[in-house]
Amino acid sequence: MRFTAASALAMASTVSGHALMYGVWVNGVDQGDGQRLYIRSPPNNSPVKDLASPDIVCGPNGANPAPAFVEAAAGDTLSFEWYHNTRDDDIIDGSHLGPIITYIAQYTDGDGTGPIWTKIAEDGWDGSRWAVDKIKANNGLQDFDLPADLAPGQYLIRQEIIAHHESEVSFEANPARGAQFYPSCVQVEITSGGSSVPDQSFDFNTGYTYADPGIVFNVYTFDGGEYLIPGPEVWTGGNASPAPEEPEVPSSTVPVAPAPTPAPGDDDDTAPEPVFSTVLPSTTLVTVTTSLAQEPSSAPTPPAECRRRRRRRSTQSKKAKKARRSTERVVRRVGRAQF
Repeated sequence: MRFTAASALAMASTVSGHALMYGVWVNGVDQGDGQRLYIRSPPNNSPVKDLASPDIVCGPNGANPAPAFVEAAAGDTLSFEWYHNTRDDDIIDGSHLGPIITYIAQYTDGDGTGPIWTKIAEDGWDGSRWAVDKIKANNGLQDFDLPADLAPGQYLIRQEIIAHHESEVSFEANPARGAQFYPSCVQVEITSGGSSVPDQSFDFNTGYTYADPGIVFNVYTFDGGEYLIPGPEVWTGGNASPAPEEPEVPSSTVPVAPAPTPAPGDDDDTAPEPVFSTVLPSTTLVTVTTSLAQEPSSAPTPPAECRRRRRRRSTQSKKAKKARRSTERVVRRVGRAQF
């Protein structure tokens, strides 16, 4: 095997180049040392390389909840602060080039394994610098914005540095080498926000594989082209169910009721003569005549309506009289014919 100066430097730095998370800043305000307070801090700064291990999610101490939470609102800018051995030191060895990726999951007391994670930020190779170069130049701070419509509640936010100085082969093929993961999980409570819930359901133990070109990657032969950051696309929110549409309001135009159809003979002074198939007794005739003239009772109405009804009653009375006289004439004719 041929050793280069770069590979020798990388091997020499494996012991001294590791990193830990110190704390969180919210909108530029330092929230103080969060180690074992709101960060599930590992016992040391050693990396995780086995993709099948639960430690790949939140580190060796990921199953032990911290006693507190950092408070923030949806849309806030968070800055996760990293360090090497002491705060404000060299942060991480310069040979540990690679991306920095941030995920979120709804809070769990467990170790974070399973399909619960959603990617909310990533920074890899921008064409001239790696994310690790930028964090070293920014005093260990890696900034990202929370989705503006993130629903309130308690979350785990996981940020990781992936170091590629030994990742030209996989850990599976050579356990002495492989990509180095530095994951850290922060407990955050979102106090106000929208209604979007992270929903990518990413599982690190199955979503990260040794076939991933962003994990098995030779940084020494990289030509400066495209680097494929591992994991899903960045989720920005906006998956809330839309508000129900307001029902359409009918037109304010009031429909006009059609004019009542006149009863037969209303516009004719001559009432039709009844036609009988059988001669009825006179008592029945009187009853029928009375029924025709009878006026149904009704509730009191305004004066104009009363006048209209009186006119109708007068008209009906005249028609009833004509009908009665016509009926009597018919009865008389039938009587004379019988005698």
